[in-house]
Amino acid sequence: MYNYFIMDFESVFRLILDKFTQERITFGLIGGFALHSAGYTRATTDIDFLIAQEDVPKVKCIMLSYGYELLAESEDISNYLGTMSELGKVDFLHAHRKYSRAMLVRAIDKDVLDGKFKAKIVIPEDIIGLKLQSGVNDPRRLAKDMSDIETLIQINHKTLDMTLVREYFELFNKGAELESILKRIENA
Repeated sequence: MYNYFIMDFESVFRLILDKFTQERITFGLIGGFALHSAGYTRATTDIDFLIAQEDVPKVKCIMLSYGYELLAESEDISNYLGTMSELGKVDFLHAHRKYSRAMLVRAIDKDVLDGKFKAKIVIPEDIIGLKLQSGVNDPRRLAKDMSDIETLIQINHKTLDMTLVREYFELFNKGAELESILKRIENA
């Protein structure tokens, strides 16, 4: 069985971020590393990126050249697994819709791995939008994603663009859930 816990995040970031810069790949970190940058740290076993749809072919060439195996590919996602365990698993969400493309525009440079790297990272509001989409697309994930969302809102409530957050909740018909979260945070 593959052991993700021995992934060498530092080496993988060095490989990928340098090459993405050289190739002018439009990207934003999402997933566990984006959560960390938004003030919510939890364990992660992979690296997740949002990339511009037009960069998907270049990213595929990069990943295959570094010894990754393509596990799955569709219009929306691509997943890679390193042939050496140190390379770990790297997942890509392909930005081709209005909302995900806007996320790439809003992504900001932040420190990764305690300042060893700088990378574009999606903003907390967009992490919330992606988590909502994830939970709606896979109901088995909904409870965990909603818990993550509540934590993100609680940690960042003073700086969040609540208009954008509300737009995401309404987009997925989850407005009542947002109101419940806001009431719990207000009463805490």
